[in-house]
Amino acid sequence: MRAVLCGYYGQGNGGDEALLATLLQMLPSHVQPLVLSGQPEETQNCYGVEACPRKSAPAVWSALRQSDVFIWGGGSLMQDATSALNPIYYGGIMGMAQQMGLKTVAWAQGVGPLKRSLTQAIARRSFQGCTAVSVRDRASAALLEEWRVPCTLAPDPVWALASKPVSGFWDLPAPRIAVALRPHPQLTDARLAALTRALVMLQQSTQAHVMLIPFQPVNDLAIAQSIHTALPKTSTILTLSDPQQLKWVFQGVEMTIAMRYHALIMAAAAECRCFALSYDPKVQQLMTEVAMPGWDLEQIPDDAGAIAQTWIEQYANGDALSVTQVQAMVDRALLHRDLLQAVLS
Repeated sequence: MRAVLCGYYGQGNGGDEALLATLLQMLPSHVQPLVLSGQPEETQNCYGVEACPRKSAPAVWSALRQSDVFIWGGGSLMQDATSALNPIYYGGIMGMAQQMGLKTVAWAQGVGPLKRSLTQAIARRSFQGCTAVSVRDRASAALLEEWRVPCTLAPDPVWALASKPVSGFWDLPAPRIAVALRPHPQLTDARLAALTRALVMLQQSTQAHVMLIPFQPVNDLAIAQSIHTALPKTSTILTLSDPQQLKWVFQGVEMTIAMRYHALIMAAAAECRCFALSYDPKVQQLMTEVAMPGWDLEQIPDDAGAIAQTWIEQYANGDALSVTQVQAMVDRALLHRDLLQAVLS
């Protein structure tokens, strides 16, 4: 059985690559995947699978014609906060697959925000035509229920991603604090400066080594470099392209401060203390689901000392998820695998 895998793959985003790695891990062994990718050669080399250009209409058409199944996801693909073109692109390919008679699976989706009536209509039609749907948060499930689309609700599948050791990691000084920030309009220069000063205070108080992890280097690296400048001898920029290695890193971390959604999931899954800086409803939903402390970006205190004191308290006395809690999340995340096995058997 051949399956086309469609997501934000091959774009250098660690979170989306982690979703792809988890999807490949969860696919039944008799399914042969073909990935629509922004960097097909890189995807082929990294995962040992067939890939083709995601924005080449002839290549996508040919891939669909050769396949039996179209798997769409995971991640927040059907949303118009980043661009109104997202629902048009993904809805267009989904519609094409459905018209060609392929089984269509919306997998591990985060639906919305959808602010425009057109994108809402595209999304609704796309999901209603699916053979099966799984979502990763309650808000998405509620929206699909409103649209009368049956779905499986389970935590993000990256909770269940296998990890792979990073050579030389244990040579980094310990203890360690991981930081994964990303650009956002609400992360103003003033807020970033306050966060940077607070990280300096946190490092001085804890004597921890700060690991700056750009999940999407093309966007995140500049922020990591600016923080490293303030902590030249007590921080390291760690850039990893293998999502299994990326997840493994958090096993050696005492605390994680992150905006990146999948950085927080990977850290929580490693029983690491976490502090979230939320820029998106998906991060807020994760904070609620696992009782993770944090702030929305606009709630960040102006006073770097107040930020640092909050972080120091979390570092010293904060609670990580227990082994039992992590295992419960992993077990529930495997419902995404069960859905694939049921549809693709």
